[in-house]
Amino acid sequence: MTTVIRQDDLIESVADALQFISYYHPKDFIDAVHEAYQREESQAAKDAMAQILINSRMCAQGHRPICQDTGIVTVFVNIGMDVKFECDQPLDDVINEGVRRAYTHPDNVLRASVLADPDGKRQNTKDNTPAIIHYKMVPGNTVEVHVAAKGGGSEAKSKFAMLNPSDDVVEWVLKMVPQMGAGWCPPGMLGIGIGGTAEKAMELAKESLLDPIDIHDLQARGASNRAEELRLELFEKVNELGIGAQGLGGLTTVLDVKVKDYPTHAANKPVAIIPNCAATRHAHFTLDGTGPSLQTPPSIEDWPEITWEVGENVRRVNLDTVTPEDVKDWQPGETVLLSGKMLTGRDAAHKKMVDMIQNGEELPVDLTGRFIYYVGPVDPVGEEVVGPAGPTTATRMDKFTHTMLEKTGLTGMIGKAERGQVAIDSIKEFGAVYLMAVGGAAYLVSKAIKDAKVVAFEELGMEAIYEFEVEDMPVTVAVDSRGSSVHQTGPVEWHEKIIAAKAV
Repeated sequence: MTTVIRQDDLIESVADALQFISYYHPKDFIDAVHEAYQREESQAAKDAMAQILINSRMCAQGHRPICQDTGIVTVFVNIGMDVKFECDQPLDDVINEGVRRAYTHPDNVLRASVLADPDGKRQNTKDNTPAIIHYKMVPGNTVEVHVAAKGGGSEAKSKFAMLNPSDDVVEWVLKMVPQMGAGWCPPGMLGIGIGGTAEKAMELAKESLLDPIDIHDLQARGASNRAEELRLELFEKVNELGIGAQGLGGLTTVLDVKVKDYPTHAANKPVAIIPNCAATRHAHFTLDGTGPSLQTPPSIEDWPEITWEVGENVRRVNLDTVTPEDVKDWQPGETVLLSGKMLTGRDAAHKKMVDMIQNGEELPVDLTGRFIYYVGPVDPVGEEVVGPAGPTTATRMDKFTHTMLEKTGLTGMIGKAERGQVAIDSIKEFGAVYLMAVGGAAYLVSKAIKDAKVVAFEELGMEAIYEFEVEDMPVTVAVDSRGSSVHQTGPVEWHEKIIAAKAV
């Protein structure tokens, strides 16, 4: 029997699913993070997971994005062969209309991050279209749709290799994961695709991340095939690396490892890794011709009641009066609460400023003694002064750091995850400091922002330079003025502790 799927039903279902996943974590993810939080022994990692869980509950209650990076949309569509679409435009356009409506919804505007002409003008499409869409024809008379919103920070850490048939997949993965750093916002999942061709391996890795977190069930029943054997081995060995939440060192780096494989050429072994971050966002729905398929809101009782309290020894800093001399006392791993005025700036703003410096032009803002926050916030709604405003991956600004510190008098930087050695060397040379905010806690961070205004490069949209006024914004000293990086020392310390505990 042929099922007729109406165009508007597909559009409404896609839009509803994308709004839904912007503020609701899947329950299996919340349960997994909570379990990891309860057994975590690293205080820094435990604090980071506490902020992720508190942020998640706040987003569920407030219907605002979990992360300021609301992702590029990926859609997997399984079309029953007994289905007929009642559409007046191509299916890609129908799905993209759903994306457009989701990302421009007035009650919960989502950040548009998609740029056309990627190696040229890099011009924002304004509505986060087009999505990345995969189709498959299957038996049946329904349409199954999986939607995901993938953040750029985690996607940027994807890895691919064409291994030799005799090469060890586990060995390669364990070599790649430390190279990924913390920019993918652990704890999360690793999706691994093996076989097929280069593009098939990447697709398998991405698709595997749609599966529920069930590693503990697999541990209990045991592996029944090679893919499951790899999952178990990699889950244990990746966590033994000690990278931990946000790369600060700890017991849990991955909550699960997924593996999908496909037959391949005798001469090849394509392998791909795609990580999924702490803003895990995906949903599934089925259309059967009876109307749109809308998501069912979870119960707020699904979220644990977590409190995060700042210790007595926390350092409170007034950004309006802090001096370069003051930061010399700050210690790696120390929690700092920031109050006062800070500037913001990401890739595009940094490039414009560095170009202006090299051309002898005066900058539109004075950075002397200031702190700059690497962020591209979501637009505010209602009475908000700014939407969710979590940090972006700091290493993207590494190539600009020496010039910025040398030519502007900048004192400090705030971002997500580790800094590369070139930036660390510059921080040490100029006696600056780098502070880390928790990735995946964007709504929580935004609550510390009391005022926000664009002060330069308004044409860059979310990449414009803002001035934020903050109150008690929590950060961690990640690189001190002497060049000591907690992202280098923390994982080493916790790897040694984990291995020592296993040996007992």
